[in-house]
Amino acid sequence: MPDAAPQRSDALKNREAILQVAHDALAESADASLNSIAKRAGVGAGTLYRHFPTREALILEVHRNDMGRLVDSVSDVLADHTPLDALRQWFTTLAAYVRIKHGLGEALHSAAAQEVVSASWPPVTAAVAQLLDACERAGEIRPGIDPVDVIMLMSCLWRTPDDPAGAAQADRLLELAIDGFRP
Repeated sequence: MPDAAPQRSDALKNREAILQVAHDALAESADASLNSIAKRAGVGAGTLYRHFPTREALILEVHRNDMGRLVDSVSDVLADHTPLDALRQWFTTLAAYVRIKHGLGEALHSAAAQEVVSASWPPVTAAVAQLLDACERAGEIRPGIDPVDVIMLMSCLWRTPDDPAGAAQADRLLELAIDGFRP
C-alpha cells in the first residue's frame, strides 16, 4: 500500500487543535459532543470528521497523543527536577490522563482500543525504566526495580476519585510506593 500524501500545514494545524480541544473537553465531560469539540477547535464539523470519522477514532487518537506526549516528556521532566521528583510528577500526569479515560465508556473497550492501549505499553514501560534508572543512579531508589511492576503498583493512582480527597489519597499512595523503592 503506497504511503498517504503528506498533509498540508493547515490540515496538520487543524488536527492538532482538534486533539488538544478534545483532550480538554473530554476531561471536562465524557459526554462532550463532536460538534462542540469542532466549534471549540475553530473548525467545521466536516473538518473534524475528515480527521476522525467516529467518536471512537477521536477518543483513541486523544489517548495515543496523550501517551506519546507523556513518553516524550521524560527527558524534559528529568532536566527540570531531581529524579525522584521527576518520577512523582510523571506518574501524577499519567494518572490524570488515565483517570480521564475511565469516563469514556465503551470506546476504550473495543478491539481498536485494545490495539492502541497495547501499542502504548512498550513506550510507557521504557519511559518508566528511564525514570527508574535516573533515580537509581542518583541513589534515591534501590537497584533492580522492574518498570512493569512499578506501573502495576502505580495503577492505584488512577483509581482514586477525581476530587480533592482523591488527589490527597493519590499523593499518599504515591509516597507509600516510593518509600518501598528506597534503598
